[in-house]
Amino acid sequence: MGLFGNQLANVVEWTEYRDDSIFHKWSNNEIKKGSKLILRAGQDAIFMYNGKIEGIFRDEGEYNIETDIIPFLSTLKGFKFGFNSGLRAEVLFVNTKEFTEKWGTKNPIALPAPQLNLPGGLPIRAFGNYSFKVDDYLALIDKVAGIKSEFTVEDVRMRVIAVVDKLLMKWISTEGKDLFNLQAYSSQISSGIKTDLDMELCKLGLTVTDFNIASVSYPEEITKMQNKAAAQAMVGDMNKYTSMAMADGMTKGTSASNLAGDMVSMSMGMAMGQQMLKQMKEGNGEMADINNNQVGSIPKFCPNCGTKTTGTRFCGNCGTKFF
Repeated sequence: MGLFGNQLANVVEWTEYRDDSIFHKWSNNEIKKGSKLILRAGQDAIFMYNGKIEGIFRDEGEYNIETDIIPFLSTLKGFKFGFNSGLRAEVLFVNTKEFTEKWGTKNPIALPAPQLNLPGGLPIRAFGNYSFKVDDYLALIDKVAGIKSEFTVEDVRMRVIAVVDKLLMKWISTEGKDLFNLQAYSSQISSGIKTDLDMELCKLGLTVTDFNIASVSYPEEITKMQNKAAAQAMVGDMNKYTSMAMADGMTKGTSASNLAGDMVSMSMGMAMGQQMLKQMKEGNGEMADINNNQVGSIPKFCPNCGTKTTGTRFCGNCGTKFF
């Protein structure tokens, strides 16, 4: 945080500083003899006089108004400051760290999808994060500090939200070859958005250092269709599914192992069922042969001598009794 003092108290804490503040003005009618500037890591102090930058203090530490600040400013601009009426200056404390924030589509983005015959297109949402930091003090002071006493992360977030939807639409149309697998092209889409967003924020003295798409979400009906199609494709190749389940089980442990075991058991059950069905068919064939070999309960031929029977209970040739 930034600290600046006056003649009554050499060091006075600047209490209005917040971690989410990109810059904040510290203004005092007079900076008097005995004052000190204290800078923390990740913070610069910009001295402004009559709306212009007179000097920038970048290194953390304490700076005495008489021995450090006035000589430094005088050397840069040739000004000679005295203490008869005090030094009238404005100090802008700038947070130099990199900020990382989340973003999300403000409204669903309707993408053209002729294959689905959806009026207005396929609505999707996307979420992710982006990073930025202060890059150009002159632009920051000219465009923002001249009209605001404080500029926060929330101010930047509102500007990003205002443009990210149209940038997402633009780069999905450019890079997204498969509407149902946009995540596969997220790197190319993110790179394009980062470039355009950086051009937008550089007007404010900021630069975008990173932009990422974490997820893309589809309507519930589309998600169900995708899951169903994936399941049908997987079940269509039972051997592949079983092998994947077993491999997943060895990797993840108990729950996946149980799944693999269930799949193996199901496969074994199916094989056993097929074997039983085959045996039943064979048994039925044998019974059919026996029935075809009998007339009622009397065989067509004598089992003892092979003579053709005449429908009686005894063989006419050898006299063998049939039952």
